[in-house]
Amino acid sequence: MRVTDRKIEAWLHEDVGHRDVTNHVPGETTGRLVAKESGVAAGLDAASAVFDYLGVDCETTVAAGDRIEEGDTLLEVAGETASLLRGERVAVNVAGHSSGVATATRRAVDLAREVSDDVAIAGTRKTTPGLRGVEKRAVAAGGGDTHRLTLSGMVMVKDNHVAEMGLEEAVGHFRDEKSFATKIEVEVERPADAPRAAEAGADIVLLDNMTPEEVEEGIEALPDGVLAEASGGIGFADVPDYAATGVDVISMGALTHSADSLDLSFRTEE
Repeated sequence: MRVTDRKIEAWLHEDVGHRDVTNHVPGETTGRLVAKESGVAAGLDAASAVFDYLGVDCETTVAAGDRIEEGDTLLEVAGETASLLRGERVAVNVAGHSSGVATATRRAVDLAREVSDDVAIAGTRKTTPGLRGVEKRAVAAGGGDTHRLTLSGMVMVKDNHVAEMGLEEAVGHFRDEKSFATKIEVEVERPADAPRAAEAGADIVLLDNMTPEEVEEGIEALPDGVLAEASGGIGFADVPDYAATGVDVISMGALTHSADSLDLSFRTEE
């Protein structure tokens, strides 16, 4: 999904404000976006869209998901100097943030692959308001799964639903409400509740805030055909231990809410 002109306008308005003197520079120039550290590239479609909106010619030199090293050029631009300068900070910010998310995701995927080729690393809905599309694409660029893009993507029966209605009643309620094409995931906080959720009709059981040992216990109690997801406070150092349990999915909010921005720099050519 391409970044919309409306969103780009909002980004530029936030950065430029009501009176921009700084970028009133005459003439034309060229420039490039350069990596100042190694990582995984992402967000270049959004950065390019900013320059396109401003009438600046832009060409990416790497693809989303490519590993990049310090000194690598990610994109090149040419056009009016004022337009380049107006768009560069927004482009750097969105590409740097996205590349940071992609880099964090690739790190988690690589850690998981040390012990399992089957487990998926997924993001969550713990995204920055207004930037979910950008961040979810960055997770995908890093080799991760985007999980639910919105609430409509899947029914998730969480602890609050269970507290209000009970596990079986909650699953039955949403099973009656949902489309035939929509899966149901049920969050449980004890291994013993995993088979209960499956029996009630869960397609996926979320083993929440459990140790790797508890996750393994919950998985062993699940019938064939029901997927298992581990989530809740899982850090990068924990990934190999959870991957070794045989779980199908490890979801990590840290991929989006705690990823460091990759250090990028925009340089005009002298």
